[in-house]
Order: sequence, then C-alpha cells, then structure tokens
Amino acid sequence: MAAKKTIVVKQVASAARRPAVQTATLKGLGLNKLNRTRELEDTPSVRGMVNSIPHLVQIIEEKN
Repeated sequence: MAAKKTIVVKQVASAARRPAVQTATLKGLGLNKLNRTRELEDTPSVRGMVNSIPHLVQIIEEKN
C-alpha cells in the first residue's frame, strides 16, 4: 500500500475582519490561530481550500 501524500500548512495571518467564507475555510483546514500548523492529506479539495486563501496560509512542506 502506497503512503499518502501530505502537506504541512501554517496560518500566517489573522482571520479577524475577513469575510465569513475565509474564516470558515480556515476552520475547515483545522486552523484558527496564528502560527498554527496542520499536516493534511494532499487532495484536490484541500489544495483548493489552501489556494482560496493564499494570503492567510502558507504551505511549509510537502511530504510523499
């Protein structure tokens, strides 16, 4: 069985005074405070969420 690809995502900006959609996207990724990191499975849906809020999050690492 092949190992699943993952990405490490870090929140780099606050969700304060942002549209509710962007705040909900952060919560969906499991982020809610500055400098928090999460290791998430690299799927098209997760990539889409990260790409929709590039000003709030940063991809730190991509693991195979």
